[in-house]
Amino acid sequence: MTSFTNFYETWFEQLHHLVHQLVAAHRPPTTPDHNYDLEHLVNKVMSHYTEYYQVKSVAAESDVLSVFAAPWATTLERSLHWMAGWRPTTVFHLIYSESSILFESHIIDILRGLRTGDLGDLSPSQFRRVSELQCETVREENGITAEFSEWQDSASELMNVSANVSEKIGRLVSVLRKADDLRLRTIQRVVELLTPQQAVEFLIAAAELQFGVRAWGVNHDRQRENIQ
Repeated sequence: MTSFTNFYETWFEQLHHLVHQLVAAHRPPTTPDHNYDLEHLVNKVMSHYTEYYQVKSVAAESDVLSVFAAPWATTLERSLHWMAGWRPTTVFHLIYSESSILFESHIIDILRGLRTGDLGDLSPSQFRRVSELQCETVREENGITAEFSEWQDSASELMNVSANVSEKIGRLVSVLRKADDLRLRTIQRVVELLTPQQAVEFLIAAAELQFGVRAWGVNHDRQRENIQ
């Protein structure tokens, strides 16, 4: 897992740089070229996430148990994990939260009929599509959780000399890949239903949440080490 841990540290640092680019470019688009620039940055971030899950899949094939243990994550991050990563439905809590905050901050403009174009200005059609996607994601999450529970129920068989360990480990790899595929697809589908400006705001908010949790986790782990 040392190689993947090293990859993650580099990948995480690169994510910081990409978010800095998103923040620098983020402003209400005034020209078609600006929209194009935002789309280009969004695609760069999505490619970055795709790379993460591709490398993680290779690491899982090599040592899936270590991937579940997630030695590159802090204690806090691991406590929040669902299938060795963030829970896909977290995306929808983030969307609704950001939309509500921005809506309230622009309520006067909205009442005047002015469009802000940000996440606080989601259309009825966008809200409907977000809700539909949330329901689909919840169903897939529940299915993966049930499959993992079945695997756990049979895990005791690994102690049996005659057990087919490779087959059971293979099933665990399959469960993890389904979870990671759902994570990536959820972000992709949410980004697709947003405008470039809204997608930039969403990706910034998602990354800042990730940065914040990791920073809290690092601080907590350091304090615990000092106490010990």
